[in-house]
Amino acid sequence: MRKIVANDPETRSIDSVSQNISTLKDLFPELISEGPDGITLNIDTLKQLVGDQSVTDVEEKYGLNWHGKRRARKLALAPSTGTLRPCVDESLDWENTRNLMIEGDNLEVLKLLQKSYASRVKMIYIDPPYNTGNDFVYPDDFKDTIRNYHELVGQTQGGKTLSSNKAASGRFHTDWLNMIYPRIKVAKSLLKPEGLLLVSSDETEVDHVKKICDEVFGEENFIERIVWKNKYGSGALTRGFANVHEYILVYSREPIQDIAAPLNDEQRADYKLRDEKYEVRGGYLTQPLATTSKDERPNLVYPIMHEGDEIWPEKQWIWAKERTLRAYANNELVINKSRGKFSVRAKQYLRDENGIERLGKPLSLMNGPFNQEGTKELAQLFPVKVFNFPKPLRLMQYFISFVVNGDRSTDGIFMDFFAGSGTFGQAVMNQNAIDGGSRSYILVQLPEALDPSNNSQKIAANYCKEKGLPLNIAELTKERLRLAARKLTDENPLFPGALGFRVFKLDSTNIKEWNSQSDDIPETLEESVEHLKTDRSEADILYELLLKLGLDLCVPIDTKEIAGKNVHAIGGGVLIACLSEDISMEETESLGQGIVDWFNKLDPAGDTTCVFRDSAFANDVAKTNIVAILDQHGIVNVRSL
Repeated sequence: MRKIVANDPETRSIDSVSQNISTLKDLFPELISEGPDGITLNIDTLKQLVGDQSVTDVEEKYGLNWHGKRRARKLALAPSTGTLRPCVDESLDWENTRNLMIEGDNLEVLKLLQKSYASRVKMIYIDPPYNTGNDFVYPDDFKDTIRNYHELVGQTQGGKTLSSNKAASGRFHTDWLNMIYPRIKVAKSLLKPEGLLLVSSDETEVDHVKKICDEVFGEENFIERIVWKNKYGSGALTRGFANVHEYILVYSREPIQDIAAPLNDEQRADYKLRDEKYEVRGGYLTQPLATTSKDERPNLVYPIMHEGDEIWPEKQWIWAKERTLRAYANNELVINKSRGKFSVRAKQYLRDENGIERLGKPLSLMNGPFNQEGTKELAQLFPVKVFNFPKPLRLMQYFISFVVNGDRSTDGIFMDFFAGSGTFGQAVMNQNAIDGGSRSYILVQLPEALDPSNNSQKIAANYCKEKGLPLNIAELTKERLRLAARKLTDENPLFPGALGFRVFKLDSTNIKEWNSQSDDIPETLEESVEHLKTDRSEADILYELLLKLGLDLCVPIDTKEIAGKNVHAIGGGVLIACLSEDISMEETESLGQGIVDWFNKLDPAGDTTCVFRDSAFANDVAKTNIVAILDQHGIVNVRSL
C-alpha cells in the first residue's frame, strides 16, 4: 500500500510543464537534454527541425509583450496544491444537482478542476473586471498561492489595500494582463475541442485580450469580435462620443466548421408568407433557386417543367434535380412569369417538417438586449440594488443556445469563472426551462469582502447583514441563484430540471506538509503520525480524492457500513474509500472481504482504486492483511492517505 504524501502528483492539479515536456520528448527526443537545473530544451535543435535557419533568440518577434509575461506563463503552468471543500449547508438540493458554485481565486480553482473537467466544457463565458482603475481586486505580485488567496479575500496584504489599479500607474495595463493571461491559458484546457470561449470587454483592454487569445488559442481559432450595443439612450460621454457599446470576443478551442444561433425577433418576422403548411412549419420567405456561382456543375443544369413550359436556369440551379422535383411536387417552389421570363424561388420555412425552428447566423453587430434590462431582472429578485450593471439574461441565453457544427443537443457544461452577480447561472437554468435542456453550470467567484463604509458597497453589505450572510460578493452570487431557482419553480411548476447547486470553497490541501522549520523535532514527528489535518471532515477528504483522481464533483457517491466502518463507493466503484480513523487487526478480514463483496456487486467498468486513512491501521500487519485480501480479488490499486 503506497502512502500519498504532500508532494505526490496525486495531491496536485495537472502538471502542465511535465505534460508538455513529455509530449515534446515523444515527438522530438533530440530536443530534450539534462542541464545543471534539470530538464532543458535545445532551442537551436528545434529551429533546425522546423527549417528555421535565420531567426535567433535575440530577434524581436511579433506579438503582445509586457513586463511579467514570462512569470504569468509560469504561473499558469504551476500546479495547485489546494483543494475544494464541500459546503452542503450552503448548497441547494445537493443530492440532485450537477451545478457547481465555487468560492475562490479563479486561477487556483481552474487548476484544481483540470483533472476532472479537462476537455468537457461546452462554453466558457467570462466578464472580467474592466480595468476601470477603481475595482481591480487582484494583488500586484500575482503569487496566487493558497496563502495569497487567504490574504486576498481579507482585502489586505502587508496592511495595504488591494482594491485599486489607478490609471496613472505605470503598471496599469501590465497588472491587468498579468491577471488575465494565466486564467485564459488554463481555461483553454477545460474546453471541448469544439468548445467556445466568449470574453466581454470594453475599449480599454479589448485589443490586449484579443492578442492574448490569439496567442493561447491561435489566430485561426478566432471567430468574431461582436460589437454589442448595450445601452439605449445617449450613453456615457467618452472623449466627445456617446459610448453605447462593448465587445464580446469569440474563440473556439479547435477550428470549427459552422456556428449558428436561434433567430432573433427581427429575423423571425421575415417569415411572414403563409401556405397550407403554416400550422406545422410556420410562415416562409423565398430565396432564388438559380445561382450565378462560378463553380460550374453540369448536374445542376436541367429544365423544370411547369404548366407545359420548360424553365432553364441562366446558369445553374442551387439544388440537384431530384430535390427540385420533390420541392415542386410539394408546393415548395414559387414560380412567376414576367415579360416572358420565369422567376423560380424556393420557400424557406420557419420550421422543418418536425416543427423545429430553423437557425440563423449570429450577427457581428448586436442591437441589444440592453444593460437596463439586466438591472430590471435583478430588481425582480432582490429588494435593493446589490449589483451595478448586471448583464441581461437574454444576452447570456442567446450565447448558451449557439449551435456548433450542427450539434443541437441541449446538454453540456457551461462555465463562468468571473461569476459576479450570477447572471450566467440563471441564464443556464432559464434556457433549460425554455427548451427542456439538461445543461449544467460551473460558476467561480472570489469572495471579495464588502465594506459597509464604502458608498458603492454599502447597500449590498447591509443586505448581507440583514440576511445573516457573510459580507462578500460570493454570498450575493449564491443568493441570486437561490432566488432565481425559486422564481423559475414558481413560474414553471412542472419543469423537471434540477435547479440547485453544490457549493465548494477553495482551501489548502487536507494533507499535512512536513514542517522543516520547526524547532521542536520530537513534537513535529509526533504530529506527523496523523497524515491528515485534524480540522477537516471525512467529506473534505473524500472530495479532494475526487479532484486529484480526476472524478466529477457531482459523481454519485454510495455509502455503506461494512464491519462497523463507513465505506464510500464513488462513480459506481471506480473509487472505494474507507476513511475510518481506527481499523484494528481483528477488523481487517471482515472489512476487506466486505469491500470485495461490494466491489463484485458493483462490477465497475474500469480499474478500481481503494483508499484508506494511513494512520487508521493498528500496525503494518493489519495494513498488509487488507492489501492482500483486496489484491487476491482483483483490487490491486490500494493507496493510503
